[in-house]
Amino acid sequence: MKIVLGADHAGYELKEEMATRLVESGYQIVDVGTHSTDSVDYPDIAEALGRAVLDGKAERGILICGSGAGASIAANKLKGIRATVAHDAYTAHQSVEHDDVNVLTLGARVIGSAQAWELVQSFVNAKFSGDERHVRRVNKVKALEEKF
Repeated sequence: MKIVLGADHAGYELKEEMATRLVESGYQIVDVGTHSTDSVDYPDIAEALGRAVLDGKAERGILICGSGAGASIAANKLKGIRATVAHDAYTAHQSVEHDDVNVLTLGARVIGSAQAWELVQSFVNAKFSGDERHVRRVNKVKALEEKF
């Protein structure tokens, strides 16, 4: 599986650690930045990451900022991106299984690296269930994108 990673300045160090661990686990990585702790705007990184997912350069994305909230909000503005912030393993895998989430956002100032790695593993190992009720609900979410 190919994973796109992105972070603002607050998430840079955690992004680098998650990238190393993912590569060591056999995943291919696309890194859309940032590449230092110099201040950047998270919406720019969210857009680059979302575009990589939408363009098929990666199957899923992991986006890291200070809290995970701003990155999630920005990523969800891209039609076709379903992003969620997760700080627990259940949310990280259930959001894929039930909601077909394709971007996980994490808060580097909220969780530590051990917990982040647990969440990343839960996210990348999860599969959309395809159950009728979940397909119906995801289709309703997609329909909302068409209304506005």
